[in-house]
Amino acid sequence: MATETHSKSMILGLFEFADLVFHSVVREVRTQSGNATFGVFKEVTTIGVFLGLFYMIAMFLGRGAAIRGSLIVFLLTGIVLFLTHIKAISSVRSAQSATSAIMMHAPMTVILSILAKSFAGLYLQVIAVTLIVLLFWIYGVDLTINDPKALVLPVFLAWASGIATGMIFMTVAPLIPSIVKTISPIYQRAQMFTSGKMLPAAYMPSVMLPWFSWNPLFHCIDQARVAAFVNYNSDVTSNSYTIWFTLIALLIGLMGEFWARKNLSKSKHGG
Repeated sequence: MATETHSKSMILGLFEFADLVFHSVVREVRTQSGNATFGVFKEVTTIGVFLGLFYMIAMFLGRGAAIRGSLIVFLLTGIVLFLTHIKAISSVRSAQSATSAIMMHAPMTVILSILAKSFAGLYLQVIAVTLIVLLFWIYGVDLTINDPKALVLPVFLAWASGIATGMIFMTVAPLIPSIVKTISPIYQRAQMFTSGKMLPAAYMPSVMLPWFSWNPLFHCIDQARVAAFVNYNSDVTSNSYTIWFTLIALLIGLMGEFWARKNLSKSKHGG
């Protein structure tokens, strides 16, 4: 009887937490943009600007080592995953930390704040990408995807690895804020060059790979193109690298958040 009661209380607790996450995400979407419609328009504009810029670069300078197939699909697999990763990092970095005053008020927690901001950003981007794809489809642009199901994992990992990286920055920030303020923008800007948006991994010279292969987003984008293009295969990247990176970074981030909650918050609020 006690075990059954405990199981029911756990299930009830999960439903209550899911309800809190849902309402927090709705509130966060409205807070970030005033309303969901404007938020989606903002995301569509951002993706459109990147897409237009890189399309012009490809047209003027030539496609170079771009994969044979739809140039729009090639660009989208790089731009969307890049923005998803960066957005996830920014969302976690802007989440409430263990030392924030709002953490003194139940039921707010650091994890709830992170989930709310992360899912709010993901929601807006999914809607924006869907609208862009629909617009291209209406105009008859070739958007053929070789294996749509296999494309889901790299997209998810780009988002999850961004959350994990953001948690590392968020955990370290109370200890060395000035250094994190410098390193975090550098990391995000480095993604412009080391994520492989315009240069497929399989076509890179071996001497260049060490400069890119450390980057989880590089693996995500390359594996997304493996799923998207029938004539592209790559043995220099893998989803497993990103999975391990994400799990380890999340573990470090959660341990750091637990330590900060037990120590830094106590010192701030006088024990």
